[in-house]
Amino acid sequence: MPAKSVIYFLFFVAAAQYAPSPAPKMFMRVAQTDTVAPGDKVMHILAADRANFLKKDSLHDFQSLAGHVVVKQEKTLFYADSAIINTFDNTLEAFGNIHINDADSVQTYAQYLKYLGKEKKAFLKKKVKLTDGQGVLTTEELEYDVTAKIGTYLKNGKLVNKKTVLTSKEGYYYGDTRDVIFKQNVLLVDPEYRIVTDTMQYNTNSEIVTFTSPTTIYDSSKRTIKTRDGFFDRKNKKGFLYKRSVIDDSTYTFTSDDMAFDDSTKLSEFHGNAVYRGKDTAQGFDMTANHIRTDRKKDMLIATEKPVLLIKQGKDSIFISADTLYSARLSDLMKTREVPEIRVDSTKPKAVPVKNKNDSSDKFFEAYFNVKIFSDSLQAKGDSLFYSLKDSVFRLFKQPIVWAKENQITGDTIYLYVKNKKPERLYVFENAMAINKVDSTDYFNELKSTTLNALFMEGNIYFMKAKGSAENVYYLQDEENRFIGVTKNTSDVINIIFEDNKPSRITFINKHDGVDYPMHKVNHEELKLRNFKWLDALRPKSKFDILGK
Repeated sequence: MPAKSVIYFLFFVAAAQYAPSPAPKMFMRVAQTDTVAPGDKVMHILAADRANFLKKDSLHDFQSLAGHVVVKQEKTLFYADSAIINTFDNTLEAFGNIHINDADSVQTYAQYLKYLGKEKKAFLKKKVKLTDGQGVLTTEELEYDVTAKIGTYLKNGKLVNKKTVLTSKEGYYYGDTRDVIFKQNVLLVDPEYRIVTDTMQYNTNSEIVTFTSPTTIYDSSKRTIKTRDGFFDRKNKKGFLYKRSVIDDSTYTFTSDDMAFDDSTKLSEFHGNAVYRGKDTAQGFDMTANHIRTDRKKDMLIATEKPVLLIKQGKDSIFISADTLYSARLSDLMKTREVPEIRVDSTKPKAVPVKNKNDSSDKFFEAYFNVKIFSDSLQAKGDSLFYSLKDSVFRLFKQPIVWAKENQITGDTIYLYVKNKKPERLYVFENAMAINKVDSTDYFNELKSTTLNALFMEGNIYFMKAKGSAENVYYLQDEENRFIGVTKNTSDVINIIFEDNKPSRITFINKHDGVDYPMHKVNHEELKLRNFKWLDALRPKSKFDILGK
């Protein structure tokens, strides 16, 4: 027998000792030897049905393997239907049902593999699949760095993690951290959310999505979120967004520098130039503040740090500011306390009816401390406020002041009735006092009583009724607005009719007593009624006084 044939014969005899018995086909095993130095990147053949060895020259030394091929390099196992190993440059080319087991941490599958053993880089094609036990990444071409555990695809890929599916043109998988960075035409879809962006990072273990480019999020409640910086915890349904993100709901939009939301509890928080804009044109309102918290379950919000409420109405919108603004459903408030109907006269107050929770008027506002109100036709100030969209009445408490053109009205409590966002009626409880500045002079018409009712037309006072120990001081003028004299009166009831926001006719009812004085024979300071205070310095002169600018 020739020497070469003897060598091949002895090799197959030795190889047969490693084959399982019985075996229908020839099966070869080559054991690792101690001659391999620690850290060596040599690939070791563990198994194959058939093997051929061919040495062409010093640069080409091939091992051809077929059938149930198993190759190992350090802690990485390669499985394939067939493979060719170039022992000179330590490369592996494999075909059919390829499986790479990277130290039991990452499993990769494909139909074709080109592996560079020195660099420990794998190039996979055709039906490529990579999984880390949490998510499954599929693509047609993938580059995988075994050392760094980084997988890269550049020709479209898809990641499936439980019920979440992500697709993109490019992707970069990091096995150590379980992060995947998706780029170009990125789309995330699951039963609750749909996310569209150009760049996104996703962790298959924590299910946290990180946004680093303009991103749009659509959820099952028809809410749309736009952001370009932040992250979203899919597992716990919590999001943290930055750089003027926007939430667009069916009834409102929210914009702020930073925002956080928890979809499991429906709680949200907005910080830094937060802007709420309502979409209801009939009962619409906007709100700005540096800090706003909301509860979507209760339809509640609380605003602090320079909050401003804007009740929209064309050019004559109403601006309200306070230290704190609070809003919630009126129907929920009525479960804990009674809200009387004050638009109808009744000896027994009755609760305000609310049809359903979807009613746009089923809402109230409360304002606490340093309340200011501004509109073109009316301004006000007080310590606290309650306003219901159901009855459109501002209830002002603790030293409230209302200004209407040249008229100032004060009392312990003031109800300001609004219709079409313009003043309709004003009612003052206890210690009521109305002061009217006479043109540009230092003289003032005054009216003081226990209670006071004023009626408005087109935003202007046209009638005022003072009841209970009523007193007044009134400066008489001729048709050319020259002063004739001044009169001081008392009565049970005093009625005043206004023209152009000035008293034009006064009627006294029951127990009237009065004195007329010539202008030059009276001390005008002594004529002033008790507790007279002209508080024009406190009056908001424009919406910028409300906005704090």
